Amino acid sequence: MSNYAVESTKVPAPDNVSLHTRLFKPTAGGDASSGNNLGIVLVHPYTVLGGCQGLLGGIASGLAAKGYKAVTFDMRGAGKSTGRPSLTGFAEVKDVIAVCEWVRENVGVQRVLLVGSSAGAPIAGSAVDQIDHVVGYVSIGYPFGLISSVLFGRHHKAILESPKPKFFVMGTRDGFTSVKQLKNKLSSAVGRVEMHLIEGAGHFQMEGPGYDTQMVNLILEFASSL
Repeated sequence: MSNYAVESTKVPAPDNVSLHTRLFKPTAGGDASSGNNLGIVLVHPYTVLGGCQGLLGGIASGLAAKGYKAVTFDMRGAGKSTGRPSLTGFAEVKDVIAVCEWVRENVGVQRVLLVGSSAGAPIAGSAVDQIDHVVGYVSIGYPFGLISSVLFGRHHKAILESPKPKFFVMGTRDGFTSVKQLKNKLSSAVGRVEMHLIEGAGHFQMEGPGYDTQMVNLILEFASSL
């Protein structure tokens, strides 16, 4: 018997967009008290390349099994959500904000930790300071490299200048960002900044189920300090 349950709903977003959203929550078999009034919203990789909330289901279920309410959603144009995806991710920032507001109003948590994977990391990063109840940010494979910066470079400033706690997780063989590029970017970041490198892991490997348990543990270790 699973120690978490999943509920699906539609969340309205700007531009007449409807976002297909899943809430993963602990059941009586889980440690329902450990969430400490903190919800975790996960933002999936680049919709244009097939990104969708299903890629984050393993992490979300792991978080719920540990007692946290976790939310995944299809950004506009992905999965069962309406609307069209944007190339640079700025329209999707509105989706992140809408889901975080819905979480506060409907899920019974007052604080949110934002977690972004791949292109979801710059999108989530641009939303962090636009949502008062977001208290921290986790990036999984932020695309800081030169080529990906053509699309997402305008998002960098928002998260690097945010005073909120930030945690960057990346594989040492990430094809979009080198370790040197990551360290150079984080050297200019404001406030509390932490980094964790996974030896030998590539960018797309970390989106796979083989790393879900490790991601859950890293996210929860950071969450416990918020």
